[in-house]
Amino acid sequence: MAANSLDRRMARLEGTYEQVSRRLMNIDPRFDGMDRKIDLRFDALDKKIDVVREALDKKIDAVREALDKKIDALDAKIDQRFTWTVGVIVSTWVTTIASIYLHH
Repeated sequence: MAANSLDRRMARLEGTYEQVSRRLMNIDPRFDGMDRKIDLRFDALDKKIDVVREALDKKIDAVREALDKKIDALDAKIDQRFTWTVGVIVSTWVTTIASIYLHH
């Protein structure tokens, strides 16, 4: 009687073990599917990031070009004003020196 009860318990444990084993075997394909889905989503995200990065690079390049043009124009204006200032100073010195020499 005890042997019969022990056999039933062992059979029950073996059945339970097989069910657990089948469930664990079913988990691996599910994880593989999840990995593929995650990889696809990351690939799509990488593509979107690349598109955004390219757009930002173009905008930054446009801003740099605009700033370079404005800086060049400002440099030209400063150079022109400096030349005029030096010209006025030199002409003032020349007239002052000429008036001193011609006055005596």
